Amino acid sequence: EKAEKQAIAVFASNLRQLLLQQPLGGHTVLGLDPGYRTGCKCAVVGPQGDVLAIGVLNITGSERQNTQAEADFLKMVKEHNVTLASIGNGTASYETEEFTAQMIEKHKLNMAYVITSEAGASVYSASKLAREELPELDVSIRGAVSIARRIQDPLAELVKIEPKAIGVGQYQHDVNQKELTGTLGNIVESCVNHVGVELNTSSPALLTYVAGISAPVAKNIIAYRSENGRFTNRKELLKVARLGPAAFTQCAGFLRIQNSKNPLDNTSVHPESYKLAEAILNELGFTLKDFSANSNSVQTAAAKANPENLALKLNAGIPTVTDILSALSKPGRDPREDSPAPMSRKKVTKLSDLAIGTKVLGTVQNVVDFGVFVDIGLKVSGLIHKSELSTKYFKHPLDVVSVGDIIEPVIISIDEQRNRIGLSLKKATKKE
Repeated sequence: EKAEKQAIAVFASNLRQLLLQQPLGGHTVLGLDPGYRTGCKCAVVGPQGDVLAIGVLNITGSERQNTQAEADFLKMVKEHNVTLASIGNGTASYETEEFTAQMIEKHKLNMAYVITSEAGASVYSASKLAREELPELDVSIRGAVSIARRIQDPLAELVKIEPKAIGVGQYQHDVNQKELTGTLGNIVESCVNHVGVELNTSSPALLTYVAGISAPVAKNIIAYRSENGRFTNRKELLKVARLGPAAFTQCAGFLRIQNSKNPLDNTSVHPESYKLAEAILNELGFTLKDFSANSNSVQTAAAKANPENLALKLNAGIPTVTDILSALSKPGRDPREDSPAPMSRKKVTKLSDLAIGTKVLGTVQNVVDFGVFVDIGLKVSGLIHKSELSTKYFKHPLDVVSVGDIIEPVIISIDEQRNRIGLSLKKATKKE
């Protein structure tokens, strides 16, 4: 039982870090789902998540196929101004990475690439949700779309997949499945509510995780949106079928509306506290109009204000006033901005380039009881055994690093025959 609890806790902690990774918004992304026999499936996805182009590149085939792949790749990149490629880390990932790096160098392309975990992409591709979202696309191409969108907004994309299929745990098939599913479901829900959900663009999968919104209500929200156009304020939610006042009270604070009539709709302030928020603004010498103009002076004043004094003056709770001031000082802010952005590359690392004692830059892929797996841009992940993690005492590797961290370990062993690379953080410091 103790071992099961530990395995579930490690999976939950890794999942939270993965879901709260910083989104790379604003990019037109080329999603590449590598493969040998069937070729590399690709999809160009616009900044809003819409599919602009699809195709298949045969980059591990004959010379003629390679030339064709090069032409197709360039056409997609130039036609749609692609700025980032997202390469799945499955079979043939290394060859796809080499090909992408060569294209960037040879044609002086203004883009970089990121290696993305494709865990669960095939589960999503064949799901009912994927058929509803991308009905006109082949199953194999849907995987490439998912790999591209995972970079643009990891949370919005990964909630479409059963948490167990995301693959950041250990012994996940040996533990109590009911308990695992329940714990991971709670983690996803807390992450979604922590970040907040844009009401006018979110998928039913994302809405379902918002407190107070069930699957039928999420469908009704989407139906209302397609019939009446975008929501203009939070109160409009009460017009949605089966979304009563109790559910509204539960969910309203987690839903955001950009360009709403009321600027507080794009913050974490709950509608019940709007009057208090306006009173706080008045105390600071501003109005809602000043706040909607996204005025820096409002944000600065809110950041400097004393919550205890305001709470006393307005006869309100200190925690509520503190939360409102925090929302006013950073309107529309995404809490995921604090986490490290995924690491992008422009050239490939080769095993022959590496030597013992070399410092490498890598991304933490998975944290388990015995150590940490790190993506250092090779076909094979490096392992930092827990004995090489820190000179200070710690109970679990998660006390030292988390999934998504960018670190600079030192190579301490290379076993080419067994394809193993040993790394150490003891001889290097964690890169913030």
